[in-house]
Amino acid sequence: MVQVKMKEENERKIVLTKPLTIDSESDSDAYKAPNLMQRILSLFKNVRPGSDLTRFQLPPLFNLPKSQLQCYGESVYCTGSDLLSMCNNGESPIDRFISVVAWSISTTRPVNFGVAPYNPILGETHHVSKGNLNVLLEQISHHPPVAALHATDEKENIEMIWCQRPDPKFNGRSIEAKVHGIRQLKLLNHGETYEMNCPHLLLKIFPVASADWSGTVTIRCQETGLVAELSYRSSSSFLGIGGNHRMIKGKILDSSSLKVLYEVDGHWDRIVQLKDTNNKEVRVIYDAQEVLSGLETPKLKDSESVWPTESAHVWGELSEAIVKKDWEKAREAKLEIEERQRKLLRERDSKGETWVSKHFVVSNNKEGWECSPIHKTVPAAPITAQ
Repeated sequence: MVQVKMKEENERKIVLTKPLTIDSESDSDAYKAPNLMQRILSLFKNVRPGSDLTRFQLPPLFNLPKSQLQCYGESVYCTGSDLLSMCNNGESPIDRFISVVAWSISTTRPVNFGVAPYNPILGETHHVSKGNLNVLLEQISHHPPVAALHATDEKENIEMIWCQRPDPKFNGRSIEAKVHGIRQLKLLNHGETYEMNCPHLLLKIFPVASADWSGTVTIRCQETGLVAELSYRSSSSFLGIGGNHRMIKGKILDSSSLKVLYEVDGHWDRIVQLKDTNNKEVRVIYDAQEVLSGLETPKLKDSESVWPTESAHVWGELSEAIVKKDWEKAREAKLEIEERQRKLLRERDSKGETWVSKHFVVSNNKEGWECSPIHKTVPAAPITAQ
């Protein structure tokens, strides 16, 4: 945990917290939420089946001490191995495509049932660097919640552009958050753009509380014609106890011939294997233990350069209170942030002003939300991932 005071008018804090990892449950430095059943039962007093949860504000008791923007960013820059370099260094189109499949799987991160990150405020940003990779996110819409991501690695000549919108619904026995939007990964040295979607998050409340990713992820490279279809699924035994969880199954095929080249099988939180349909050879393409274990808290390199809109700054007081389990202070800090946003909205409305993104050109049409970065590259950040 890193806590640094930022000297401004109200002397607010910058609080950086440990990323979500597959070994977070046994990690003494990881945040541990209060009693689970107490939190679950209190939810039923506030939501009904079919409720749109994008406008529902969780009390601090249910929050992780970080913003959703930070969770999105962590899925890109918090890794134990450099999968992006492997994507770029593949000798052939199929080698690079297989590496992109592995990288896409690595962006799937564990979810702690019963707690959720903060809903980012409009204009909130998250700016972090790891090595030569610079990552910038911005909340470009609050209702509905839409986040944009731009990341560049000038050494590897790699660029990422995301624009995605979660759409959570309460269904009585579960909460399903469909994630709309396309992620782009560009290997500029090879003139290849890979487009992919994100799996959906499924939170089951009965008969056994659980959190898992579900749905189908399609990865497509228009230039090479290669396509991957990955199915995220779980199976449960009687009354939801036991079963096989966090499974991933799929295939890589040539879209021109529809020939299946490889079969994908495994668990996204453990090992994922690739089977060559021609010679039946099997090899490991992804090991979650290498990628998602032992991740460290990012470090603050230069507090003076942190933007006022940075997630760790915006939510600093609240995050510190949650970590200390000072729920009264946490409630006050969250209320202060929410009231400040309402005030800014009233001021914009009274002046007839429309909020404009600082880092992305944004459009919303029948095809959904789209964004393109204003600047060609992302600058180095004052916060660095380890």
